[in-house]
Amino acid sequence: MKLGAHVSIAGGLPNAPANAGKLDCEIFQIFSRSPRGGNPPEITPQVIKDYKAAMKVHKQVGFYIHSPYFTNLGSDKERVYRGTIEILKQELERGNKLGASGVMFHMGSSKDLGKEETQAQVLKGLKEILKGYSGKTKLLLENSAGAGNIIGDEFEELAYYIKRVKSPNLGICLDTCHMFASGYDMRDKKALNKTLNEFDKLIGLKHLMVIHANDSKTDFESHKDRHEIIGQGLIGKIGFDELVNHPKLKNVDVIVETPDLKDGKAISLKLLQKMKK
Repeated sequence: MKLGAHVSIAGGLPNAPANAGKLDCEIFQIFSRSPRGGNPPEITPQVIKDYKAAMKVHKQVGFYIHSPYFTNLGSDKERVYRGTIEILKQELERGNKLGASGVMFHMGSSKDLGKEETQAQVLKGLKEILKGYSGKTKLLLENSAGAGNIIGDEFEELAYYIKRVKSPNLGICLDTCHMFASGYDMRDKKALNKTLNEFDKLIGLKHLMVIHANDSKTDFESHKDRHEIIGQGLIGKIGFDELVNHPKLKNVDVIVETPDLKDGKAISLKLLQKMKK
């Protein structure tokens, strides 16, 4: 298991590995563009060269890209749906140029179309995104907290897409805060084992590539996405200790997303590093 955090690309993409190195990351996560829209920074041959050189200098063994927040494969608006497909295709190609392990994204909402029609449209969109793609960067479905009509909170739903797309380029990013808020417990060893066994049965742990390690400000099954610093939320330290030392997760990367710097270091990341045996 390798540990890291989400870092900034301020000043240029090649600055990200240095920012990760300052936090003692082994791996890290970035936005390759503004998460709220606009034109992405160009990835030129020089940017690729500088980025990969910085990865070596700062001893980073891998990284992930988080897609922009506005992705929605469940929208009934053609502009939003087609735009989401195009953005995710772009992010996969951008990630492949830089050497990213995966691109995780939020699937969107079913409020426009209803559950069944949304599932059909999301499945169609995923197949289109991956059709003809031959890169090494994987597309990762991120689970949601299940607020309102937001899709992707139940393991059964994630399994639906994994089993029907049937692509080695499609995997899972599991967010602990979202998982907890949607009714999957991990506050102690017994609870975590139960959740992982259910995930393995329905989806398969072989599809789990990375975990977003975030504590939760809100209660179990609250269906609210409110990240908290690890150890200061309602999941608690015991659950995360079990997570980073779980034998079934030894090949899964872990990234913290809470912006919790103290003395130049990420509090949550430092805590996980101390926990890891």
